Amino acid sequence: MAQVTVRVGGYSHPVACQDGQERHLTNMAAEVDKRIGALKAMGMQFGETRMLLLAALQLADETADLQTEVDALKAGGAVAAPMPAAPAAPGPDHALAARLNRIAEAIEAIAATLEDA
Repeated sequence: MAQVTVRVGGYSHPVACQDGQERHLTNMAAEVDKRIGALKAMGMQFGETRMLLLAALQLADETADLQTEVDALKAGGAVAAPMPAAPAAPGPDHALAARLNRIAEAIEAIAATLEDA
């Protein structure tokens, strides 16, 4: 098993992976780091955990959209017009930041409830 140290959000994280998957893991970490950089560019200044959560939510949202498209293609249905590529350096999207913040707060409230149970 290989060991790779990746940097995400300014922090180093040692991560194990299967031999030969080091580059793939590094690329995935770079994508998460890019998301965190975009969040910081919007003026969001949270701790590491919150930033990772928000980046994960963005990636999960995109994954869900892609899965919907794949399912439609498998079913032989039409797929909506392709989504435009994300800009390389997005400007601040305060509405998205507020929405992500509300989602993160809801998740934290659920987690707190589960911890109390």
